[in-house]
Amino acid sequence: MKFGIRIPPPQMGPIGDPDFIVRYSQLVESLGFESLWTIDHAVMHMEYDSRYPYKTTGRTPLPADSNMPDPLIMMSLIAGVTERIRLGTSMLILPQRNPLILAKEVASLDQYSKGRITLGVGVGWVKEEAEAMSQDFSDRGRRANEWIEILKVLWTEDVSDYEGDYFQFKSVISNPKPAQPGGVPLMIGGHSEAAAQRAGRYGDEFYPHWSTRGPNKEELERLMPMVMESAEKAGRPLDAVKLTLTGTSDAKTALETAEFCAELGADRVVVLPPKGDLEAALPEELARFRDQVIAKLG
Repeated sequence: MKFGIRIPPPQMGPIGDPDFIVRYSQLVESLGFESLWTIDHAVMHMEYDSRYPYKTTGRTPLPADSNMPDPLIMMSLIAGVTERIRLGTSMLILPQRNPLILAKEVASLDQYSKGRITLGVGVGWVKEEAEAMSQDFSDRGRRANEWIEILKVLWTEDVSDYEGDYFQFKSVISNPKPAQPGGVPLMIGGHSEAAAQRAGRYGDEFYPHWSTRGPNKEELERLMPMVMESAEKAGRPLDAVKLTLTGTSDAKTALETAEFCAELGADRVVVLPPKGDLEAALPEELARFRDQVIAKLG
């Protein structure tokens, strides 16, 4: 099993400080983590009616005034100071981006990182954020599907044509291509039926985000057949889409949670970083996770 780790959320680390990002990234790479994951919001709102789907409170744990750098720019910094660790977005809000520009940005990043990028994408949950960008929140799923098709076309064809509902172009060239053959792997995020179908049709990985206990286990057992059915309809192998789940770095439950994720068929577990300072407890906590979890299951 592979083990990834998140960039600390803004309330747990000074992620706007490049020195902190460099030191944290080099630390987790040295400890054997396979991947490092960034987060994305264009703007945050002091007040919102949208419901955050991964907390029973319906409220995001991120403070509204969080310092949240652009994930692709952060990944370019990390790529330059690391050698092995895979870098990904968890999640980039796909409908908010121009797909032609995004195709070039991510392909360039993949080239400069020597093929270490995974693009994790979701449709977003904050209606107020979409409206602030003058976008229609209701069609974000349809736009995400079209954006994915555009990315794949531009990454794999020397000269590209595309005819969609939102974008149409003929005989365009987008270079550079990604370093990874076939394009940058796509991780589809979300916990809905639409997300599962999107993962099966387009994705290399499916990441439903939540913890794996209780009703989420039953929900995952309901969604994974949808992933496979969608893959089959698209003419893809039933095992084309790998599963990523969320784990914990807590000393008491980390190994048990990782073993449970493995039982559910996870190819990767992404853990939330433990609390602690780079100058004090954090390196020790991460080293303990390496010794007690990665060494046994990795």
